[in-house]
Formats: sequence, C-alpha cells, structure tokens
Amino acid sequence: LPTVYSLDGLLVFGLLLVCTCAYLRKVPRLRTWLLSERRGVWGVCHKAAVIGTRLHVAVSVSCLLMAFYVLMGK
Repeated sequence: LPTVYSLDGLLVFGLLLVCTCAYLRKVPRLRTWLLSERRGVWGVCHKAAVIGTRLHVAVSVSCLLMAFYVLMGK
C-alpha cells in the first residue's frame, strides 16, 4: 500500500480528494453544505471539485493509470 509520505502516495491522495469532492459537488444537499465556502479548508475542497468537474477526462485517465501502477507496478 502506498504511504502518504511518498510521491505515489501523494498522487493517490490528490486523485482521491479530487474525485471525492467532484462527486460531492453533484449531490445538491452536500454541495450547499460542504462546498459553498471558497476559503479555508472547505475552499480546498471547492477547488478540487472544480478541477474534478472541468478536467474529468484527465482525472479519470489518471485514476486508471494510478490504479494500474499501484496494483501491477509495485
């Protein structure tokens, strides 16, 4: 399993953050509750959700490549 302190662990964490925030942005109640703030910790989630929705093709390809790397590459 990748650790957070290695480069591949940071990439996995970043991809999971972007994917999770983009998914939460699609849920109307959670969007108003979690992603309405644009500053602070919730602002990071808002920015990750924007990245996930605008670059959804690149994020999904990156997730597939990272999954292949974690499962087969190590």
